[in-house]
Amino acid sequence: MIDIKFLRENPDIVKENIRKKFQDEKLPLVDEVIELDAQNRKAKQEGDDLRAARNRISKEIGALMAQGKKEEAEGKKAEVAAGAKRLAELEVLEGELQEKITKIMMVIPNIIDPSVPIGKDDSQNVEIQKYGEPVVPDFEVPYHADILESISGLDKDAAGRTSGNGFYYLMGDAARIHSAMISYARDFMIDKGFTYCIPPFMIRSSVVNGVMSFAEMEAMMYKIEGEDLYLIGTSEHSMIGKFKGEMVPEESLPITMTSYSPCFRKEVGSHGIEERGVYRVHQFEKQEMVVLCKPEDSMDWYNKMWSYTVEFFRSLDIPVRTLECCSGDLADLKVKSCDVEAWSPRQKKYFEVGSCSTLGDAQARRLGIRTKGENGTYFVHTLNNTVLATPRGLIAFLENNVNEDGTINIPEALRPYMGGKDKIYPTRK
Repeated sequence: MIDIKFLRENPDIVKENIRKKFQDEKLPLVDEVIELDAQNRKAKQEGDDLRAARNRISKEIGALMAQGKKEEAEGKKAEVAAGAKRLAELEVLEGELQEKITKIMMVIPNIIDPSVPIGKDDSQNVEIQKYGEPVVPDFEVPYHADILESISGLDKDAAGRTSGNGFYYLMGDAARIHSAMISYARDFMIDKGFTYCIPPFMIRSSVVNGVMSFAEMEAMMYKIEGEDLYLIGTSEHSMIGKFKGEMVPEESLPITMTSYSPCFRKEVGSHGIEERGVYRVHQFEKQEMVVLCKPEDSMDWYNKMWSYTVEFFRSLDIPVRTLECCSGDLADLKVKSCDVEAWSPRQKKYFEVGSCSTLGDAQARRLGIRTKGENGTYFVHTLNNTVLATPRGLIAFLENNVNEDGTINIPEALRPYMGGKDKIYPTRK
């Protein structure tokens, strides 16, 4: 959510930003909110004038009573009573106007960074750089579900019976490598100086509204029936919400955290839940990184954060690339975002395994997360990035480490988490 003062003073910049995001239907909202804001400020001013008059007249009444001028005092009391009635009306009006303003401001997109490429959708995202050689072996790489089944590691039929489509059981070595990757991701980020956290896996609607747009919430989140709680779609939601309403000491910035959580997503409007595989599912696990920092430091942290994900995947012998998200592919709260994509030797293309975003002060403004420095009080900047989301990370690992004979190489970085094993062997042909 952008600053209403900025919108009021720069309506043309806000409108141009909306055009860059190909959301022209939102253009009338700028003029609408400016008019509502003018009405609200006028009502506030009238209310302030009435309060000042009430204080002044109250003193006059006291003086008149002391002088025995009861009739004049009664006239002043009537004047105060009339002012009180109008003040009550204004307070109701201010509340109604503020509610309308907030509702509109919540859907006007954040101002994107000037470096963001302009494009309508993800098909116009721009490759930044490749890391590692994308190798296609001289044998046919099996579908990831077949690799998992060859080591007796996947049971979607049973999950279908217990939970429905979009769920899965991981078994044996498949479950072990999955957990090994998560544990390694945790330790990888701790070694980068991040504080390890395990957050609540459910959050209230006030936090949801602070960290994401309503459209995203509807498409992603599961609501707990009868309670003001939602299952998280990523631990970023809980981690940013942790600071809701707080005045964060400036000397504590930057706050750098890495958090583990299961994640739950409805995947409404997605490309569909896979029948056999585990690329797009309702439940997965994730190691995330979250940073709260000063505005002047946010872009430096953005570049550090995505580079950590690249480094993590390269340490597992997985080629990756970074992809700059274009304007039309950015969620409304995001200032700038890039995806990290892993190489799929089976598909001979890259696929998304992580996303890094800086949101400026949008989330902090919604949630009231502030700090105080030499130049006064200001909202902090928030950033988030995926270290590892699995089973997508597991798919990338399997495809890039499977051998023609069906064995799966375990990179050196993961061996301490696998009891020293350097290979996984198939249990079935």
